[in-house]
Amino acid sequence: MTSNSFAMAMSDPSLQRKLGTICIFGTGDFGRSLGMRLLQAGYGVVFGSRNPKNSSLLPKGAQVLTHKEAAQTSMIIFVAVHRENYDFLRQAGGDLTGKVLVDVSNNLKRNQYPESNAEHLNHLFPAASVVKAFNTVSAWALQSGGLDANRQVLICGDNDEAKQMVVDIAHGLGLTALDKGSLRAAGEIEDYPLQLFPLWRLPVAVATGLIAAFFFYVLTRNVIYTAVTDGKDISFRIMVSLANKVFPIVSLIMLGLCYLPGVMAGFLQLYNGTKYRRFPDWLDKWMLCRKQLGLVALALASLHVLYTLIIPFRYYVRYRVNTWVILQIKENKTEPFDNTLAWRTDSYFSIGILGYGLYILLGITSLPSVSNAINWREFRFVQSKLGHLTLFLCTLHTFLYGWDKFLRPYKWYLPPAYMLALVVPCIVLVLKFVLITPCVDRAITRIRQGWERKPAESMANGDPKSKRPLML
Repeated sequence: MTSNSFAMAMSDPSLQRKLGTICIFGTGDFGRSLGMRLLQAGYGVVFGSRNPKNSSLLPKGAQVLTHKEAAQTSMIIFVAVHRENYDFLRQAGGDLTGKVLVDVSNNLKRNQYPESNAEHLNHLFPAASVVKAFNTVSAWALQSGGLDANRQVLICGDNDEAKQMVVDIAHGLGLTALDKGSLRAAGEIEDYPLQLFPLWRLPVAVATGLIAAFFFYVLTRNVIYTAVTDGKDISFRIMVSLANKVFPIVSLIMLGLCYLPGVMAGFLQLYNGTKYRRFPDWLDKWMLCRKQLGLVALALASLHVLYTLIIPFRYYVRYRVNTWVILQIKENKTEPFDNTLAWRTDSYFSIGILGYGLYILLGITSLPSVSNAINWREFRFVQSKLGHLTLFLCTLHTFLYGWDKFLRPYKWYLPPAYMLALVVPCIVLVLKFVLITPCVDRAITRIRQGWERKPAESMANGDPKSKRPLML
């Protein structure tokens, strides 16, 4: 629909008086919920139905007419039907000319059709202004008033005036509107409700793989080894002891994986001598899911804290403590106080508490409601500076846990699992230390400010500026 025809339709006084009435084609769950919400917001609502007499489920206060009759009552028509049922709209025919058709439909799977539903609707009725909106808002969100569900309405369309009318309706319902551009964006908007945690798939897959691998590793090194060499059954330790080994190990590795792509990107920029060269696709995808990697790591660290809190209540622990006390009494001796061990254990717990506290802070600042309330410098300070400090504290916590265990004989030549957990964090910390040294940091700062190192052929051509060495 052209801007001139839309302006002529809007200049009709009879239509202007009817802007307070909204027409809805479709009496399903979404149509009924939308109608109820519009009525609560003070709009008049007219439903277009194939069977106007069957209206017992519709909200009170709404009118029910045939599609042709309902189309004549409002400038804005919400098309709350599936794409397969668009043909009935031909009955309204000319009554849709100059109207705003709001397509709220979704598909069952991605790329189900060669073109989006909204674009298809626009081809069917070129004299109308089609706007894609409200498909990302569920019927439940409309019923609950958006208090405990998604409140964002994604909108796209080729006519700015038509989009603004839909934006005003969204605001009138207490929802937020985000303009995604022209109708070409409708396909992306229609795919949005079909996504199932797209940025969480890689972190969850990595965490699941690491948990499975380390569980089998500690199971072999502890339970199976003891059963084979000593003939003892300690399989009961699987439920708590082994879980409390695996979760912190995977949490530390995941935290290291959260910061590893950042330092890799820094070295790539240093190597390329420019910030304008794209990172490899795998590194781009890795960096996009850093937030999810960190949140999965925080969840595993929280499980470690909970498992640690229940240790004093375990039957196995109380049995060992009682046995040790009784043995001291029988032998009439007292274990001397070990000042080094006291320092080690207190430091181990203290560093762990500090690390987990910063862990929580990182998780809180990753929430949109919190990150939107702070500026970029503050966000970067927390997520980068305090994030690497968190990784350092958690790594130190693990070193204090292991202490001198790496000097003890290995079971079946398998090193303690905590030693494997330290590989990724130590690599990240060493690389980060290199990056923050003054000479390297100065070079990376220049590159990120737009400085570029000239290619080798420029030096061969005698460019004096290109002969200046990179200041490291």
